[in-house]
Amino acid sequence: MEKPFDPEFILTVIPRLLPFLSVTFGILLGTILVGLPLGFLLAKAKLGKNGIARRISEWTINASRCTPSIVMLFIMFYGLPKLFLTILGVDINGWPKAFFVTAALGLLFAASAAEIMRSAYQAVDRGQYEAAVTTGLTGFQAFYRIVLPQVFVVALPNLGNSFIALLKEGSLAYTIGLIDIMGEGNLIIQRNYGAYALETYSALSVIYWTLTILIEQGFHRLESYYSKGFRPR
Repeated sequence: MEKPFDPEFILTVIPRLLPFLSVTFGILLGTILVGLPLGFLLAKAKLGKNGIARRISEWTINASRCTPSIVMLFIMFYGLPKLFLTILGVDINGWPKAFFVTAALGLLFAASAAEIMRSAYQAVDRGQYEAAVTTGLTGFQAFYRIVLPQVFVVALPNLGNSFIALLKEGSLAYTIGLIDIMGEGNLIIQRNYGAYALETYSALSVIYWTLTILIEQGFHRLESYYSKGFRPR
């Protein structure tokens, strides 16, 4: 006989899930550290004059954006060890599962970040860079002091959305055995022989809703602070 819905179990299970937030945040941070620099390089190549680099960047971005997250995760988890073993003769099957999750989601995030950076850069009037250079600033100084702050403001809303998407996509880590809050939630359901599934997933929803709201509000405050006096083209 199926158990009736027990709202009190939600309050009981949340404290059991919270310790695994460190894994969830670790995946999010690692993905950002991998994806942002790679996204910058892809955006720079796509905006550059080198035709080969531009085509490689476009292909990488399109391929990554067209690949579902779970497919990319399985490709990295099952394919990367074979690639390392075949080409380098190195067995990485024993490496932490977090490495494969970070590599997969980092590549996917890099594609989104590259498009965000590219569109934000193109939203800033080119004349500001040229005016800064004519006043005696070097090209790097003009970009760093004049262009980059404006690019940052334009990119913030979309970056916030991407961070929220990353938080949710990180829940796929349990499919390869990495235990984050989603993985622990599934283990709790298994320990109860399938009972309290709705209550456990409701608890997970509460946690994800809370984290999403916090990230959204954090980016909203950043945008409000850094956009003072800024008027996009």
